[in-house]
Amino acid sequence: MTEPRWIIHLPTTLTSRDAAADLAAALARSLGHLDAVDFGETTLSEEDAQHVRYRVWCDQRLPDGGRCGLRNGHGGLCGATEPR
Repeated sequence: MTEPRWIIHLPTTLTSRDAAADLAAALARSLGHLDAVDFGETTLSEEDAQHVRYRVWCDQRLPDGGRCGLRNGHGGLCGATEPR
């Protein structure tokens, strides 16, 4: 049996989804060197509707084995970007 993964919910004072996504991107750039954090799975939710989640990154698997680092809903082809 595998051990469960833990999720850290990080409330903010931000009032727009775009601003929250920008903060997630800044955190990914700043903390991307930590193997313990899976930024590809980052989601956002409103404070009073935490059951409704919005993905920040596309995170689609790429042919080279990596994952798409573009924002969810991006136009065009998937691609890796570093830092996110």
